[in-house]
Amino acid sequence: MRTSADARLADGRAVVLRPVPYDDPLAREMVARVQQEYVVRYGGPDEAVVDPAEFVPPVGLFLVAEVDGVPAGCGAWRVHRRGVAEVKRVYVAPGYRRQGLAQLLMAALERSAAATGHHSVVLNSGSEQPEALALYAALGYTPTAGYGVYADAPGAVFLGRRLEEER
Repeated sequence: MRTSADARLADGRAVVLRPVPYDDPLAREMVARVQQEYVVRYGGPDEAVVDPAEFVPPVGLFLVAEVDGVPAGCGAWRVHRRGVAEVKRVYVAPGYRRQGLAQLLMAALERSAAATGHHSVVLNSGSEQPEALALYAALGYTPTAGYGVYADAPGAVFLGRRLEEER
């Protein structure tokens, strides 16, 4: 999935979204960055179980966003339950934040999930990620029931949206 010339950051730089296997060295590097962000914000990594096979198309997808050939962000989805995809590992490197990259990633993930028959998406974030929560609210995500290892965790935030909704 290479992006078209109109996929650009706010400063005009072109963005390429590249699918890679979850266990690819580049994906592992990006996931390590995400996990380090969790360590800084929450004191430890995400403990949710992740099987790389869950992100293999058509049952899932892991995208790396590149700007000028540099890995600048990532995002993924996997099947949560029939018709519902779970967004995971959305991350934008500090030097690329507030440029629209997270919105590009989310739109690509949602399009991909919808193309494989999912009608909704859910995600788990947390109270120590106010930037992410603001992004998800702006994209039309609303509170949904908790699930998984963090279902009852203090500060855990569970959001979702229907993919058929217009933005």
